[in-house]
Amino acid sequence: MEITRINEFQSADGKSDELYNFLLSLIPYISNSKGCISCEVLKQKDSDNCFIVIEKWESIECHMQSIANFPKEEMLSAMSLFGSPPKGNYYSA
Repeated sequence: MEITRINEFQSADGKSDELYNFLLSLIPYISNSKGCISCEVLKQKDSDNCFIVIEKWESIECHMQSIANFPKEEMLSAMSLFGSPPKGNYYSA
C-alpha cells in the first residue's frame, strides 16, 4: 500500500541555510531508493528554520530499508544542524 512520510525539521540557530542544503542533498539518495515514488523539501513560509520533507513510498518497508542503507556517518555529521530532534509520521489516503 502506498504511504506518505512527512518529516519535520527545525534548524539550530544560524544553521538554517546549511540544514536546508543538507535536506536538498538527500533528494537524489531518497529518489533513487527502491520503492520511492517522490520526494520534496519545503521551507515553512513564516519561519526560515522550519522544513518539511514529504516522501511517497510504495510501502513502509521500502522507506525503512532506505533509512537502513543511508550512510550513518553522513547523518551523524549533520546532527549539529538540528535545533530539535526531527519528527516524522506515516500517512495514507
